[in-house]
Order: sequence, then C-alpha cells, then structure tokens
Amino acid sequence: MTKQQTVLTQGLVLLMATATGIAVASNYYAQPLLDTIASEFGLSHSSAGNIVTTAQLSYGIGLLFLVPLADRLERRKLIIVMSLFATIGLLISGFSTNLPWLLLGTAITGLSSVVAQVLLPLGATLASDQQRGKVIGTIMGGLLLGILLARVVSGGLSSMGSWRYIYWFASVAMFITTLALARFLPSYHNNNDMSYRQILVSVFGLFVKEPILRYRSILGMLSFALFSMFWTPLAFLLAKPPYEYSDATIGLFGLVGVAGVFAATWAGKLADAGKGDLGTRLGLLSLLVSWVILFNAPISLVALLIGVLLLDLAVQLVHVSNQNKIYALHPDIRNRLTSAYMTCYFIGGAFGSWFSVMLYQHYEWTGVVMGATGIALIACILDFTVRKHTPK
Repeated sequence: MTKQQTVLTQGLVLLMATATGIAVASNYYAQPLLDTIASEFGLSHSSAGNIVTTAQLSYGIGLLFLVPLADRLERRKLIIVMSLFATIGLLISGFSTNLPWLLLGTAITGLSSVVAQVLLPLGATLASDQQRGKVIGTIMGGLLLGILLARVVSGGLSSMGSWRYIYWFASVAMFITTLALARFLPSYHNNNDMSYRQILVSVFGLFVKEPILRYRSILGMLSFALFSMFWTPLAFLLAKPPYEYSDATIGLFGLVGVAGVFAATWAGKLADAGKGDLGTRLGLLSLLVSWVILFNAPISLVALLIGVLLLDLAVQLVHVSNQNKIYALHPDIRNRLTSAYMTCYFIGGAFGSWFSVMLYQHYEWTGVVMGATGIALIACILDFTVRKHTPK
C-alpha cells in the first residue's frame, strides 16, 4: 500500500501513538523499582543501574540494526514480529530469579521495542505535508506518555505485592496491542532493492553527507543524556531520608512529566509554522535552568517538582524539533534517518544512566547535578556556535 492509497485517520494515529507508548514503556518499568530490586537481589546502586543502562543500550543497538530493515521489508509484518518479541522479553523479566535473567529479558525487550521507531516514521510518511508536524507530535506524545506512565503503573503494581507484577501486566498489554496492530495497521512497502548491508552502510553515510543530521543527533544525544541523568538515580534519592517514599510514590513522579506531552504537540505546531529552531533554543535553555533548580531536590520537594516538569518539557521541545528537521531531509528514507538519529539519542540515554549512577555512588545527588549542568552548558554552547554554520 502506498501513501496515496492510505487515509491516515485520527483513530489510526491514536492507535500508533498508543502502540508506541506501550512499546517504549517497556524500557522504563524498572526505574522506580531499582532500590527494591537491588534489595531483593543484593545489588549495589551501580549494579542495579545496569538494568536501565542495558535497556537503553539494547534499544540503541536495535535502532542501528533493526529499524533500517523497515526501508527494505514490509513494515506491518516487521512491526508485528518485533512486538511479539517484546512480549517475550517482558515475560522473561517477570519470571527472572537473578540479575542475569533480568538483564536478558531487558535486552530482548529493549531490542524489540524499537518497533516504536518504525511506527513513528511510518506515521510521518503516511501524513500529508500539512499535517506531518501534528502527527509526529501526537505519536511522540504517546511515546512520552508511555515513558512517564510506565513509572506510575510500575510503582503502583510493585506496592501491591511484587515488582514482577508490572512485567506480567506489560506482557499482556503488549500482546493485545500487537493484535490491534495486526488488525488495523495498513501494509506499506518502500519497494527498496538495496541489500541489508547496503542499507546499514547508507545509515553511516548519512552522517557524512548530512550536517543537519549530525548536528541534530548530537543535540538529541545530549538532551536525552540529561533526561536519563534525572530519572535513573531518582529512586535512590527518594527512597532515602528525608523522603523515604515507597515504590508507588516514587512512580507517581512520572505524572509530573505528563506536561511534556503538551510540549511535544506544541513543538510539532511550531515546526509546521516554520519555527522549529525556536523550539530547539527554548528547549536547550530550559534544560540548563531545570538542572539549576534540581540542585535543591534533596531538601525541597517544590524544587524537585518544578525541575522535573521543566526538564520533561525541554526534552520534548528539543526532540520533536530535531525529528521534524531530519524527516524533511529525505522523505523516502525516513527509517534510516530515524535509525541514525535515535541510535545517537539512546547512546546518550545509556551514557546518562551510567554516568549518573556512577556520580551518585560516589558524590550522591550533588555530583549528579554538577555533571548534568556541565552537559547542559555544552549543549547550549554547541547550539550557539554551530547553528549559525549549519544549513536550515
């Protein structure tokens, strides 16, 4: 089926947004549970943090090696197969009896949940030029909701009896979503005659040929590193005095970031109006300000709430603005553009998770804030110095 033969209805966009959110959520269920999992398995903070790092690294690997397949294979079938494997990974995690099994399930889920990054460019491809920013913003809103609500649901189910409940629940949700996609998602094929090897080589070639892609990928990598540097060690901060919150309460902090959904929609509208660079600048400056505010998080709940709200808004402004820019480069190879950009994005996330846990292990929250503030400054300086020399 081609773009011209497909009517991208609101219902189909909402299904794709929902599926994207459920798939990506699979990589974030562990975050509010890290302290509980560490206690059950007898792990240090850094060892428990490897669960999140594994999820993001495997997601990055999937982005590099699986997402480009969508430029060669029929996308509906690829989406269904990847969703089924994500379901299997969640089941392995839910039944794991030690850290290696949990990491295995996490890795399988992380690799397969890149189905979200096949759905997103498919939505952009099926959309008209006039609605593309809105469609991307809607699907990205679903993705962000999945990330944030994953923490809420995860913490709540853990408090009901076991941290494993969330993985069992998520596997059922993922399977039901797979059935819905199989029923309603249209078939779509690019009719690309390139071999898999040629496609992978072309992904790396895009970095050489496209300065916009290089620039936007670096910004995305830095912004998601800052996002992960907050959420990964947050459970350790909130489980200790003066907060001493339960898993359920820690998970509720995900609700604060739901405002980022509106930022994704707003960024899409800015892009449609030709003001995507404004969204980028506002996002980068907000990232820096959010971490300055978060310095007081250990002693001020108000600072913590304001900081996370601003952080999530900022990350979405940068991310959606970036995606609109790169999708406009070559409409016929959006999956490869997605692969290139999102691989960098989740490398940043994996680094942010690892770096923040290391800093927290040795210097606690102050170390995390100092490291994140430095990265935010680098991103702002990069934008100021490079943007003037990068094609619009």
